[in-house]
Amino acid sequence: MGVVNVTPDSFSDGGRWFNEDVAIQHGLDLVREGADIVDVGGESTRPGAARVSLQEELARVVPVIRALDAEGVRVSVDTMRAEVARAAVEAGARLVNDVSGGLADPDMPRAVAATGVPYVVMHWRGHSHDMDSRAVYTDVVTEVREELSKRVDLVLAEGVTEEQIVIDPGLGFAKNADHNWALLAGIPNLAELGFPLLVGASRKRFLGRLLADPDGTPRPFSRSDDATLAVTALAAHAGAWCVRVHEVGPNADAVRVAAAWKRAGANT
Repeated sequence: MGVVNVTPDSFSDGGRWFNEDVAIQHGLDLVREGADIVDVGGESTRPGAARVSLQEELARVVPVIRALDAEGVRVSVDTMRAEVARAAVEAGARLVNDVSGGLADPDMPRAVAATGVPYVVMHWRGHSHDMDSRAVYTDVVTEVREELSKRVDLVLAEGVTEEQIVIDPGLGFAKNADHNWALLAGIPNLAELGFPLLVGASRKRFLGRLLADPDGTPRPFSRSDDATLAVTALAAHAGAWCVRVHEVGPNADAVRVAAAWKRAGANT
């Protein structure tokens, strides 16, 4: 899953794809590099980010989705709003990626159920402005698994089918670095819930902090792509269904390496 942030304030790319035409071209480039899905989002979820209006989010994502769909691209919409999800699917989106797991907008599960498209239910405890204060766990893997399971049950009760559901542990969302590493190591445990698992580690803060300079200065987001590759290969080998990344080509190669490794192991 390649990322197209149609925002002026994304943590990972600083608004490089905020222009509509540039965003469309970037999505096409990601497909050429090997993306199976292009995830288009119009609202930054970086820590501390303020929400944009509904109309602004619609204006950002719908034209990009419509243009990419016209080119045969399999598009996902990254949104927490039911109205945006509906408009995006009408414009051609074939997956809804909701980082709030239906908590930010109670109408979201019903809206997705009506569309019939796959639905990414992410683990989430609150909006960007206060999510860091919610990063409190005794056993993060067990708690995230339990909270995801409860969210899935509630989404199913609203009409979403099991076949539509994809789960995401929500790396970086109300999680500190130790929590993120524990969840990555716990992918097999999370996969036991029985749903495809999406992992989004690309360029996140915990990678920059792991690779910090000797004086403690975190590595810039744009220079953590090599670490992202390592996470991609390990996550794919551990059973992740999909990885959400900013640099598609090298990560697609990493997935192929993981797949070959698993095939070799199955034959020994």
